[in-house]
Amino acid sequence: MNTIGATGPWRRRARPLLGTLVEVGLRDGEAAGDGEGAARAAFEAIAHVQARMSRFDPDSDVSRFHTLAVGEAIAVDPATAEVLHAARWLHDATDGVFDVGLGSGARGWRCDGERLERLAPVATLDLGGIAKGYAVDVAVEALRRHGCESGWVNAGGDLRVFGDARVPVMLRDEAHGGVRPFATVADAALASSHFGPQSRSRAWGLDRGARACCVSVAAPRCVWADALTKVVAVGGDARHRALGACGAHAWLH
Repeated sequence: MNTIGATGPWRRRARPLLGTLVEVGLRDGEAAGDGEGAARAAFEAIAHVQARMSRFDPDSDVSRFHTLAVGEAIAVDPATAEVLHAARWLHDATDGVFDVGLGSGARGWRCDGERLERLAPVATLDLGGIAKGYAVDVAVEALRRHGCESGWVNAGGDLRVFGDARVPVMLRDEAHGGVRPFATVADAALASSHFGPQSRSRAWGLDRGARACCVSVAAPRCVWADALTKVVAVGGDARHRALGACGAHAWLH
């Protein structure tokens, strides 16, 4: 998914984060000063999520969890706790389809407030299927705190637009190449993901009969849009009941 522009005098900044190129768009004159402080705060918010939740960072909360013995616990960052609680809710709402435990046992961990405990020796955590959307949301919050009334954050297919900005979106044509118009996003989040027949993102349970497809999900928050693309891909169900619970809508391409 690629943004292709928006009307109005927009200032754009980009930085490599979350394994992709993250773009921040804000309207000239809305933020304090030249807007650079707002953009920097948005990138810092995303970098914080990456540092706390990446399974590749040895100092992250996720990596620290993996060093625990059964019955041990650690205090995690409030952002990590929020994502873990969202992941637990979504696991229950989808009858286990969405599983940040990688199939290692959904009850192998417990997050009570900001206390994360290992309950089983094989318990594994991977927040990659939900944390990117959450990072987009906190970046939008950072922009708003710095006086931005409208704009967007796009993290490689996880997009959230706020205020009166309108962002046209193109989808890659995986079968024939090129791109095609899909939607214009306004005051909402949209996540699009392609799941191939070989990769199928097994970390998220998508080997349970998922076929090659492209899924797009629109929701009020990007954390739900991001996570729900995996849920829809599993069963090819663009009307899964979890969508309604999150105020979301889905498309299969």
